Amino acid sequence: QVQLVESGGGLVQAGGSLRLSCAASGRSFSSYNMGWFRQAPGKEREFVAGISRSVGSTSYADSVKGRFTISRDSAKNTVYLQMNSLKPEDTAVYYCAAAPHIYSWRPNSYDYWGQGTQVTVSS
Repeated sequence: QVQLVESGGGLVQAGGSLRLSCAASGRSFSSYNMGWFRQAPGKEREFVAGISRSVGSTSYADSVKGRFTISRDSAKNTVYLQMNSLKPEDTAVYYCAAAPHIYSWRPNSYDYWGQGTQVTVSS
């Protein structure tokens, strides 16, 4: 079991930056592949970024590549999502998720989810 708590969301103007944090508690944080997902009103939950548990390989959705960076700090049991050059279309609830077995972009590969944090980008 692992519990995830996101923070760092808010309202920002287009072109601005935010850093989301996801604090994990419970079983060993380093044994989980971690991902960030987002869900806008009326849309399905979509993969944003992921980081593997072993070598820390990262992957990104095409829509955020070059603007967002995922990282993890095992000493703090925390995963981050640095978001730069934000656009109005980045507006969504952002979720942190943990996958004990598979490093994937698929939401159903992730067993544990946080409650989400709202990100709103104004134009």
